[in-house]
Amino acid sequence: MTPRAAIVGTGFMGATHREALARLGVEVVGIVGSSPATSTYASFAAMLADPRVDVVHLTTPNDLHHAQALAVLAAGKHCICEKPLAMTARESRALLDAARASGRVHCTNFNQRFYPLVGHARALVGDGQLGRPFHAHGGYLQDWLLYPTDGNWRVDAARGGALRAFGDIGSHWIDMVTHVTSTRVEAVLAELSTFVPERGGVAVTTEDVAHVLLRLSGGARASMTVSQVSAGRKNLLTFEVDCADGAVSWSSERCDELWIGHRDRPNETLVKDRTLMASPAAALSDYPPGHVEGFPDTFKQLYRAVYAAVEAGAMPAEDEAAFPTFADGHRLNVIGEAVLRSAREERWVQVEEIETEG
Repeated sequence: MTPRAAIVGTGFMGATHREALARLGVEVVGIVGSSPATSTYASFAAMLADPRVDVVHLTTPNDLHHAQALAVLAAGKHCICEKPLAMTARESRALLDAARASGRVHCTNFNQRFYPLVGHARALVGDGQLGRPFHAHGGYLQDWLLYPTDGNWRVDAARGGALRAFGDIGSHWIDMVTHVTSTRVEAVLAELSTFVPERGGVAVTTEDVAHVLLRLSGGARASMTVSQVSAGRKNLLTFEVDCADGAVSWSSERCDELWIGHRDRPNETLVKDRTLMASPAAALSDYPPGHVEGFPDTFKQLYRAVYAAVEAGAMPAEDEAAFPTFADGHRLNVIGEAVLRSAREERWVQVEEIETEG
């Protein structure tokens, strides 16, 4: 029998999760909202007590993730949690420990790595076709908080956390680039900037823009720019990975195209085509060439992988999982705290500094 789900949260992300599950044929037996009008359960506790629910999707504000995820795991249910996994690295460490002890399937919702051509970029780098990775660069740009009249719960550090632009979208960039290059972030040098210091009469302490240099395992380097105040950029996620024998570049605004760079022969643009892609990437594409697979499709592909593990009845080894786990979510929380410390102290910070403290 196909596992059944419940969704906690009724905003944009909650609706996106629900749509992806419907496309996979996963039954959503109930929803927990912030009011009776948006809920099918009397309470969060009532949902946890429902024996029909196998998997719980948490799409609530960031400050609720820790307590809710702990409760989900304690109830013996599998857990998919939106990022950031928790407000602090200490909290995410506790969640990772609880998830490992529970034996339940656990996933941090880094969906963006599931674009088919991102998967092909990973294959090109991973099988050595482009040589050793030298450096990666790019970023994630949006404009939805450009004006002082723009506001959201994410702006409030008490709800969204001390990091806003980095925690909300920069974490996706790091997850994607380290996934493509099979590296880990070892150290960061960051500058955080708040250009709109007041919104709706309330002082803002979280950043609008983040510039971060990163040292990656294996000697590679990276640089990223993250912004929520870039006019005209609605949701632009880009990366380029430059390697010893070639380069690869991708943009979410042209998500069905992958640029492959060469020095001694013409550059290439691969348009998504399952017959021309590496098999792991081809498995992320359900539509023929010329049929765009975009943002909503990444959720479908992520949940397909997660629910396969749920149906198998066991959490795979974290380093072999076909989806981002709580270990990935915790790692991004640790990197985030390194970014915050680096910006405040104006120095390089080793990620290991934060990990050992936690």
